Amino acid sequence: MRSTPFFPPFKHMLFGRPPAALRHILGLQARCVPLAQYQQTFGGMVPSGALGRSSAGANSRSRLFGPEVSFWAFLAQVLERGSSCRDALRRVAAWWVLRHPGRTPPSACSSAYCQARGRLADNALQQIFDHLADHLERGVRDGQLWKGRSVKIIDGTTVSMPDTPANQQDWPQHKSQKPGCGFPLLKLVGIFSLASGALLSVAHGAWRCHECVLARGLWRLLQPGEILLADRGFCSFFDICQLGDRGVDALVRLHQARPADFRRGRRLGKGDRLVEWNKPAQRTRAWSPEEFAALPQSLTLRMIRYRIAEPGFRSREVVLVTSLLDARTYPLQDIADLYFRRWGVELHFRQIKTLLGLDVLRCLSPKMVRKELLMHQIAYNLVRALMQRAAATADVDLGRLSFKGSLDSLHHFADAIYAASKSRRRQAQLLDALLQTIAADPVPLRPGRVEPRARKRRPKNYHLLTRPRHLMHVPPHRNRPKPASLRKA
Repeated sequence: MRSTPFFPPFKHMLFGRPPAALRHILGLQARCVPLAQYQQTFGGMVPSGALGRSSAGANSRSRLFGPEVSFWAFLAQVLERGSSCRDALRRVAAWWVLRHPGRTPPSACSSAYCQARGRLADNALQQIFDHLADHLERGVRDGQLWKGRSVKIIDGTTVSMPDTPANQQDWPQHKSQKPGCGFPLLKLVGIFSLASGALLSVAHGAWRCHECVLARGLWRLLQPGEILLADRGFCSFFDICQLGDRGVDALVRLHQARPADFRRGRRLGKGDRLVEWNKPAQRTRAWSPEEFAALPQSLTLRMIRYRIAEPGFRSREVVLVTSLLDARTYPLQDIADLYFRRWGVELHFRQIKTLLGLDVLRCLSPKMVRKELLMHQIAYNLVRALMQRAAATADVDLGRLSFKGSLDSLHHFADAIYAASKSRRRQAQLLDALLQTIAADPVPLRPGRVEPRARKRRPKNYHLLTRPRHLMHVPPHRNRPKPASLRKA
C-alpha cells in the first residue's frame, strides 16, 4: 500500500510520484500553466471564485474558451491598447500549444473567442471590480487622508463607439451631427478616491443625461464623514442636501448661474462668508414630488473666494461653496489647496481614455460595450493596485508615481515573470524588481510650469465627413494632376 502514515513528507521519495491519471483521481492536479503573463502578475488580486465554472448555464460546460481564459485574454487586449481579437486569439493559441504539445491549436477564426467574451457574466466582472476598489481603499494609510477624512472626487466624461444601429439606439449620437456622420456617445460619471486614485464606481447613460442625474445613483457609495470634491456642474441645492443627509460634506465650485454676492451673510474672513441658500421655487423633472417636499426651506453654506496668481490657469478668481462651516478647523487656504487637487480626476480620466483606449470603444453591441467598459475599469484599478504596492514597498509618495511609466514597466516585466513560471522564488524576485522600477521613476516636480493647450504638429488636411460615406464626394486637390479624360485638348 502506498502509504506512509508516520512519514507523510517522504511518501514520494519512497514510492515515486503517481501517474497523471492517478494524480487526477487523488486530486493532486498538476500546476496549471497560466494563460498570459498578466495572470502571473495580477492573479492574486483577482478573486478566483468569480471566474469559476457555473453549475448551470452558458459557463457550465468545459470549453477551451472558459471564463478564466476569456477574462485574461480580454484583459490583455485592454492593457495593450490597440490589441485586436485576432491578436488575443494568437495569445490563446500560443498558450494552448505550450500546455498541450503535439495537439492541434485552436482555429484561426476569432468567432469562438468573441462568443466567449460575450459569455462573461456582468455580475462576475462587477464583483472583480468592486473587490479591487475595496482592496485599494483598504490600502490607504492614515497619512494620506486630508485632516483625517477620506476625500472622493466625482466628474464626468464622454466616450464614443462604433456606429452600429444597436449602439445608436441605446446611446444616440449628438443631435448636431447628421445621420451617418457621427458616432454613438456614452456619458460616464465616475467617483475616484483622492488618496489611492482608485475608480470606485461608474454610472453611464446617453449624452442627454445630465451628470448630476447620473451621479445621484452613486451617492449611496459615500460613507458618513467623507468629503466630495466636484466642479460647478454638481453645484445643486438638491445634491448638497442629499449629501448632507448622508453625513457627507461637499466642496464644489459655484455654478455660473448663481450670483457670488459677498455683501450678504456673516463674514468669517477676507473672501470667506456664511450664506443662506433658499429652496428653489419650482421643482424640476429630475426631482420627484416627494423628494422636493422633503427638502429644507434653507441651507447654510460657506462661500469662499480666492485668486490664482500662478501662470497657465484660465481662471483668475475661483468661488467655492462648501458645507465645511468651521473656519478654524478648515481654513480658507487649506480648502483652496484641497480643491486644487480636484484636477487629479482629469488626469485619471485621461489615463483610462488615452492610455487604456477607453476614448473609442470597439465592441459592436450594447451588451459587449458594457463588458468592455467593465474591463477598462478593472484594468485601471489593477495598475493602480500595482502602483499602491510599489509606493508602500519603497515608502514613496503615491501621487508622484507615473501611471504611464507603471504601465510600460508592467508590459515588459510581465513577460519576464511569465518566463520564470517554473520558479516561484525567481518570480517573486522579478515582481520585487518591477515594484522597485515603478517606485524609482517618480514624476518630476515642475512648479510654475506652463503648458498651453495647443498642438504644434498639424494633422492631415483631410475633408470632414459631412454626408454618409456612400454619398460623400471629395473633390480632387488643386495640386493633384487631373485625369487624362478631363484635360483640355
